[in-house]
Amino acid sequence: MSPRTAQIEPGNRPVHRYNPKTANYVSGSPLRTLIVGTIGSLLVMFASFGVGWLADASLFRRVDWIIPLRYTAPGLVTCIAMLVVGSMMLCREWLRMVQKLMVWDSRAKKWATGAALCWIIPQLFAFPLYSRDVFSYFAQGRVMASGLNPYEYGVSSVNNFFQYGADQMWSESAPPYGPIFLVIEKWVAQWSGNSVDTALYLFRLLALIGVAMIAYYVPKLAQLHGINGIRANWLVVANPLFIAAFITSSHNDALMTGLILAGVYYAASRRDTLGCLLGVTLVTAAVAVKPIALVALPFIGLFWAGRGASWPRRIVFWALTLAISMAQLGLMGWVTGLNFGWVSALSTTGGQYIWFTPIGFLGLQINQIIVSITGDNALANGIRDTFFNLGKLTGVLLAVLTMVCGKDENLIRRAGLALGLVVAFSPMLQSWYLLWFIPFFVVSGVRTDWQLDFYFLTTMFFVIYAVSDQLAVSPYLDNFDQNMGRLIAVVLSLAYAFWLVFFDPATRRVLRRAQRSSLYEVSI
Repeated sequence: MSPRTAQIEPGNRPVHRYNPKTANYVSGSPLRTLIVGTIGSLLVMFASFGVGWLADASLFRRVDWIIPLRYTAPGLVTCIAMLVVGSMMLCREWLRMVQKLMVWDSRAKKWATGAALCWIIPQLFAFPLYSRDVFSYFAQGRVMASGLNPYEYGVSSVNNFFQYGADQMWSESAPPYGPIFLVIEKWVAQWSGNSVDTALYLFRLLALIGVAMIAYYVPKLAQLHGINGIRANWLVVANPLFIAAFITSSHNDALMTGLILAGVYYAASRRDTLGCLLGVTLVTAAVAVKPIALVALPFIGLFWAGRGASWPRRIVFWALTLAISMAQLGLMGWVTGLNFGWVSALSTTGGQYIWFTPIGFLGLQINQIIVSITGDNALANGIRDTFFNLGKLTGVLLAVLTMVCGKDENLIRRAGLALGLVVAFSPMLQSWYLLWFIPFFVVSGVRTDWQLDFYFLTTMFFVIYAVSDQLAVSPYLDNFDQNMGRLIAVVLSLAYAFWLVFFDPATRRVLRRAQRSSLYEVSI
């Protein structure tokens, strides 16, 4: 190989040689890409002032220049358009940076890091978009700060809960979170007092800590597989969906994912007692944020058992890992007074479903068929819910199968697969659920064939869904409502995506292997 040719990662062979005729699309300084992406992020930030979520008690509702953005049809339409265009600009420039940084060296690290920071920073100031779960965090914190157990009392047990923005579904529901996060919610509620706006930005700071952990451990995990860590971080942290879910929405999944990745890294890199004890502790901390992290725990036991371990040895270390984790969770429960209340709270979101998941779609079809035959809605709903539960059980059983089958060198990928199977067979799928397992696939290798195409297109789909799913539109406008806003967002985002895939002379080369120049090798 010529010294002027980039090193190709194993398994990432280029599919098409560099073509000088397309140099204006696939080469040149990344500065323009960084700037345009930053403009897109700024558009999203400004759009959030009009269609982002705010509590009724928020002081921002009384700001003179925000009022016309939120309470007039022209202001709302303008903000929806800015949200769509800004989000799709981020998608485009994320793809374009892949073309501009075909050689993932120290120069690429500077550009990739700079672009990710420039795109993230505006979202630190945005109002919550895509989800209003962060308001439920504050409401649950107020419950705990008042001396009540959130697993036993819903957010309606404290005064004026509805004024602080929490969704009505949490009024009598237990939070599906662990004791560590409930204590954090309590601290935030105490520090912010009655200021819901202060609380929102404190939770965003917490999410930012989780993002920093992810950005730190993704390259380290990638290095264990011989994967370029700069490229891995670009595919994960700079992903527009990642920025939307973990920064703009401020989901606690960011902290959970960061803790899981940290735990897996120490267990995988050391594979000794100290490393695996640290791995168990970090993953247990992730469980104490959000219990879905339990899926990753058995893989720590496999790292601890060692390569080529016999079945009796695996079982011993699985039992040891579980015992240590349960002891730690028991200690947390005793200290906080919450005990194992999170176990019963896992059923809080049990009845939810969404139309585009395989299980959700089939369940809805079954429901409609039963209703058309029997006319009995109660019977149809019961059969539908049973089907949903069978889907969840299937996902769990397949996740268990990944724990007992497969090569030792694929343990990290198998951990991601286990999380992915639990998500895929659930009737309910939120965009941030994908971010639980995507880092595991990226650090263990995403090929430049259909895998990369699927990753790009899946990201674009969920960005489109996010910008059109939850728009904060005032219900008191006579000539505009949330459904109209969603329709505008869907039409604009689909048109933009269609252009990116089929007509944009640059991005269509990323999304079509036949026209794509090498993403990993180019003369320099």
